[in-house]
Amino acid sequence: MYIARVPNRNSPPAILLRESYREKDKVKSRTLANLSKLPDPIIELIRRALKGERFSSLDDTFEIVGSLHHGHVAAVLTTIRNLRLPELLASRSSRMRRLVVALIASRILYPASKLATARSWNTSTLPAELDISGADENELYAAMDWLDGRQEAIEEKLAERHLENGG
Repeated sequence: MYIARVPNRNSPPAILLRESYREKDKVKSRTLANLSKLPDPIIELIRRALKGERFSSLDDTFEIVGSLHHGHVAAVLTTIRNLRLPELLASRSSRMRRLVVALIASRILYPASKLATARSWNTSTLPAELDISGADENELYAAMDWLDGRQEAIEEKLAERHLENGG
């Protein structure tokens, strides 16, 4: 079997699935199907299959060994950055600032205790996005203490951002 492209006058060519056979000493062919209505990529796949090429499905080709949740993490972190929350916490980036941002994002994404929060981070891209991989609950408690020490500075920055003089 093979695919033949037969020209038509003033029309697109006919694409036919044909079969060759012998009758006495003559080679003849007969048309098995008209493939003209099929899209070109499908016709090309049929042509390749007729030549003996083997195809496999994506399920047979790839094995998913791990997948971390990312979409919701990206949405929350984008919002946090658009609100300029990290700069509100501290003017310079630090591990403590990133831990606090991660705690805030975690509270939005999946509220839980500090221990459960630290354990849940292995299912999403949050630690990698904020470069806090390996953080444990003790570091989270230290980050909370760091945040507590910055409360007054944060309140002043918020007032500058949102209140008018004498307001």
